[in-house]
Amino acid sequence: MTTRICLINQKGGCGKSSLCFHLSGALARMGLSVLLIDCDPQGSLSQGFLGPAFVESLDASDTLAGLFDDQDRVTAPLLQPILTPIPMVSLIPASLHLARYNTPRPETSGLLQFALREFLESIADFDIVLLDCPPNLYQCTWNALLASDHVLIPVPPEDFGTQGLGAVHQAVSSARLLHPHLNLLGHVVTRCDRRLLIHQAYEQKLRQLYGESVLNCVVPEASAFKVALASRQPVAVFCARSKAAHSMNLLASEILQRVHRTTHQQRTVA
Repeated sequence: MTTRICLINQKGGCGKSSLCFHLSGALARMGLSVLLIDCDPQGSLSQGFLGPAFVESLDASDTLAGLFDDQDRVTAPLLQPILTPIPMVSLIPASLHLARYNTPRPETSGLLQFALREFLESIADFDIVLLDCPPNLYQCTWNALLASDHVLIPVPPEDFGTQGLGAVHQAVSSARLLHPHLNLLGHVVTRCDRRLLIHQAYEQKLRQLYGESVLNCVVPEASAFKVALASRQPVAVFCARSKAAHSMNLLASEILQRVHRTTHQQRTVA
């Protein structure tokens, strides 16, 4: 079965797009087929693989925006993932065409809030789907929540990074009213420099607040991530022996273990 994981946080710059980008490479090197869904109108994830010029040249119907356009809903199932230069990794891109549909109060949008879920239910050729969400809790994030099995919350160890987590948790709880099996996979500490006492303190605070919900793996602040991104390759592909690549491999393994454990628990209860 396909596993769908959305990455959400109201904070910009917390590592959602970066995690999706680099995790896809680690998962692909494990032999898993990965579909990336860029739900952010900024299109950072799409540009990471395809470059800004290519993404800006795409018609709205060739991006996620096609799912939200009432006039294009008839042709929405024809939306096809783009093969990235990385084997086993495909992408549904986003661009600024998506911005007009990312509206507040998405729970009042009727069937439109299920557009992404309906689309993903028509695709069954991938092991993992990663959904990169914008830094807000509007229509695009809401659609991703209702289309996912699991939620992963990236949190940088700083004051701005931890603000607004209550609203994120509330959004997950609200989504469960329509999607009861949605699971909070956990919080992952990102962009962490453990040489800094303030980062150590915030990581400790997160673990005290959320306990086992915080993943053991911590994503370091490392230049290898930026160099790999500039080369349009996930770090596990670009420099497989680097510490940054090792952290992505550890994170991918821990995520898969948590998914397996949650799936087993749900089957046991059923």
